[in-house]
Amino acid sequence: MEMFFLAAFRGICESEYHELQALGFIRRKTFEKDEVIFSTGSYVTKLGLVCSGCVHIENNDLWGNKSILSRVELGQVFAETYALCHEPMMVDAVAAEETSIIFLDLQQALDSSRMGQSWYAKLQKNLLMMSARKNLTLSGRIFCTTSKTIRGRLLTYLSGEAARNGGNEFEISFNRQQLADYLNVERSALSKELGRMKNEGLINYRKNHFELIEN
Repeated sequence: MEMFFLAAFRGICESEYHELQALGFIRRKTFEKDEVIFSTGSYVTKLGLVCSGCVHIENNDLWGNKSILSRVELGQVFAETYALCHEPMMVDAVAAEETSIIFLDLQQALDSSRMGQSWYAKLQKNLLMMSARKNLTLSGRIFCTTSKTIRGRLLTYLSGEAARNGGNEFEISFNRQQLADYLNVERSALSKELGRMKNEGLINYRKNHFELIEN
């Protein structure tokens, strides 16, 4: 079954999955590009697992400025902290393209009355591992926006992508506007800085394909 590659269901057998489904703890829904999945201020009880497509976690202020805080890709989860802590969403979760989501109701599935179920401890362990990985992702974004200069932010981001891909030549997931939103800079300023870095022989790129050039 395709859902067993998802981190939330690691170690859970087919019969256990069907039991969770029969109890009403799992449902699946498809969202169109730019459709809001969870909105700021809402209370959620379910985490989302990306089965196809991807989700952007966004912060939108009252003046229309948008920042992309993270990109949730195939097999990854989102909103788990809000589902567990009973706190209102401080961000929007938005489909970056046509996206299929499995929703897992944590409030019901991890209620103490369910502790005797064979899947209970497995879900707890998987949730802990997912939260740890999410912290790493958010830490990476913090590193990328710490520098006061656009070049500094770009170098941090591109160096991280090179390390993640195991080489100096790689594809990035963001288009230019999304990258600007992720790094919290203006798109035009980002494009100008990319051009300067290319002219100086620091990088080479074409669309989303980048190469870091070592001196």
